[in-house]
Amino acid sequence: MPIENSNTSDRDTEPFVEVDPTGRFGRYDDLLGHGAVKKVYRAFDQEEGTEVAWNQVRLRTFSEDPTLINRLYSEVKLLSTLKNKYIIVCYSVWRDEAHNTLNFITEVCTSGNLRQYRKKHRHVSIRALKKWSRQVLEGLEYLHTHEPCIIHRDLNCSNIFINGNTGQVKIGDLGFAAIVGKNHEAHSIIGHLSIWHLSYTRRTTQRWWTYTPLGCACWRW
Repeated sequence: MPIENSNTSDRDTEPFVEVDPTGRFGRYDDLLGHGAVKKVYRAFDQEEGTEVAWNQVRLRTFSEDPTLINRLYSEVKLLSTLKNKYIIVCYSVWRDEAHNTLNFITEVCTSGNLRQYRKKHRHVSIRALKKWSRQVLEGLEYLHTHEPCIIHRDLNCSNIFINGNTGQVKIGDLGFAAIVGKNHEAHSIIGHLSIWHLSYTRRTTQRWWTYTPLGCACWRW
């Protein structure tokens, strides 16, 4: 009687194009989105059995400033410590010296971003819009009261993600975020924007927040 070959590695191996240093996360070649310095790929968490997003930053953009690269890595690591149900979770961060990339793994919302979701579902009640807005505001409150303070600076429908089966929305894509130190100076994490949505009064310690981007996002909804 022939013995069945127990080696099923070829059949069971996932078609990953890249795996993280721990072997937990595997990246597919499917591109979910991209920006000026970052690409986001579909990936898989083999430990939890869930799909995730593999964010990859090409560090050659910052090759002339090693100090900036180190700061970038440190601050993305900081983002991985954020714990709030209205902020996209960051599971892991590492730097790939061989390929000169910074990689970080984040959760994926089932229905994509709000821009895509609203194109698919054009008739949404005011009640639903209020529910989304409330969740976004709670996420912003968490970022703004975090120590150190974090400003998103690029809040729009493309950076707000939704789980359509529950109606839960989450703020994501903190690539343009800025961290504000105790001296009230802010610096970007990835990229730069000229528009500021935070102002400080030098005479007092009170902070005045403006939510103009959220208002614009609501108008687009």
